[in-house]
Amino acid sequence: MATVEMDFLRGQLEERKHRLEAVLARTPDEPNLELLLREVDSALDRFAVGTYGLCETCHDTVERDRLLADPLLRYCLDHLTQSERSALQRDLDLASELQRSLLPPADLTVDGWETSYHYAPLGPVSGDYCDLYPCHGRLFFMLGDVAGKGVAASMRMTQLHALFRSLIGIGLPLAEIVVHINRFLCDSGLDGRYATLVCGLAQPNGEIELFSAGHLPVIAVERGTVRLVESTGFPLGMFRDASFASASLRLCAGDLLFLYTDGLSEAAGDGGEYGIDRLKHLLGRQCSACAAAVISACVEDLRRFAGATPGLDDVTLLALRHGVPAAA
Repeated sequence: MATVEMDFLRGQLEERKHRLEAVLARTPDEPNLELLLREVDSALDRFAVGTYGLCETCHDTVERDRLLADPLLRYCLDHLTQSERSALQRDLDLASELQRSLLPPADLTVDGWETSYHYAPLGPVSGDYCDLYPCHGRLFFMLGDVAGKGVAASMRMTQLHALFRSLIGIGLPLAEIVVHINRFLCDSGLDGRYATLVCGLAQPNGEIELFSAGHLPVIAVERGTVRLVESTGFPLGMFRDASFASASLRLCAGDLLFLYTDGLSEAAGDGGEYGIDRLKHLLGRQCSACAAAVISACVEDLRRFAGATPGLDDVTLLALRHGVPAAA
């Protein structure tokens, strides 16, 4: 693991030790707290002798994401007891249920916009982020991809969800929200936990304010013409003082905005990667379809392309369509 992450974990353990000692000084007859303090002391001892983060059975490295979620771990996944495996599976099931509870309503229609999304984690939990938030007659939309996989990435996704909704709720402009979240991720101390992100504010009249922080190009289908809206800044969490420029769009009735993570564009098939050109061609043929039909067509095309090849990443898609198509 990176030095910054190891320093972070050691700091977390030292802080936990001080808190436990303070509580035990007030309530000394707490056997569960005494046991926990011994586990924390053992972890700090492993830091002192240079064995922290190594499995006590095989001496291989304990999985990074698991250590970041629980700094007291002593065994890799291959050497958990059956009861530990069962407990881990229960925790993953609960985490998966929590993540899905944070997703927006399916096929949401609000404020002159119809929406649809597809959310398919590679494992029990996902580092992909997708949200729709109607607020005061406008629609905020967010789609992102946290670096890495597993529990630590899913925790970052949950942080993004809470931060966006809290900052939107107090009325901050979208530009300020992006800056605040970037600084939070930079200051959190977890090395390499950046996130690519597209977020936007859609008005009932079709106007969109769009920020893309290091994410894949957004695809706009405007009156049958397909174009890419490229990233306007660095990923969030890379540079604390980074600035983020916005793009402005004005969609007419029937126009479409399509967002996706690299689980789609980098999906592997017999012909190589799925790619953005294939996606543009598909969306160009779906210009008269509703948002839900666009998502269904994309998912079906991905299945035809990838066949039985297992995916290597989470796949999240989001379509926003303005109004209704004009009469022929």
